[in-house]
Amino acid sequence: MSTETRHVLLMDGPDSTGLIHKVTGVLYNHNLNIIRNDEYVSPDRQFFMRTEFEGELGREALLDELGRTLPGEVNLRINPKKKKNIVVFATKEHHCLGELLIRYAFDELDADILAVVSNYNTLQPLVSKFGIPFHYISHEHRTREEHEEAMLRTLAIYEPEYLVLAKYMRVLTPAFVDHFPNRIINIHHSFLPAFIGANPYRQAYERGVKIIGATAHFVNNHLDEGPIIAQDVKEVHHRQTAGDMATEGRDVEKLVLSKALNLVFNDRVFIHRNRTIIL
Repeated sequence: MSTETRHVLLMDGPDSTGLIHKVTGVLYNHNLNIIRNDEYVSPDRQFFMRTEFEGELGREALLDELGRTLPGEVNLRINPKKKKNIVVFATKEHHCLGELLIRYAFDELDADILAVVSNYNTLQPLVSKFGIPFHYISHEHRTREEHEEAMLRTLAIYEPEYLVLAKYMRVLTPAFVDHFPNRIINIHHSFLPAFIGANPYRQAYERGVKIIGATAHFVNNHLDEGPIIAQDVKEVHHRQTAGDMATEGRDVEKLVLSKALNLVFNDRVFIHRNRTIIL
């Protein structure tokens, strides 16, 4: 069945001569209009391309011709240009979650927040103001596996495309992460790879740093080592305490998370090994 809409073609694979010409030629043959095209060739000769196009799409026919035209090692995906469905995880801190809720309410998030899940009920009054389902799933008196099984049962109701960890302060097990490969986005309260793990602002204060930062990254099975999507920093000075730094850092965290989500939800992020390519 054909649809009239805007789509994004994502392509990556070994670089070879004429890839852009071949792709744009196939799109032209299908009477599809290219709105924007971005490409990049990495030092190890890996080719990445994001093509935004519009027109009446016959998906299977288009993919079939692209598959016959391009080298077999090329990966192809066609995504509709639409909002992503997400579920947000949080614990007790409100600043990142609040930023996402406000952006969602004013149609600035490029996503639909289907639900918020938390291991505390602290943020339920905040979430209820936005009319979004809130699921309090306590971790107390449960093993980590039991707690995650309960969360998975809730997520099965919504089938989200992405999970967003908005200051969710529990480490997810490999078994849980495997359910959402490259689909969990976390905000870490430091400029990774510095100050991995807990209490990064205390670590930064004790080290006497002159900048603090935040890092949004995909979650994998190595703590705080997933592919980095976005980062930013802010200057600090010796008169500030660890608490002062944490306060300053919260502003950076919520803006970095919002920036990273905008990139991901607009299909601008490729993962290559443990790095991101952003087009």
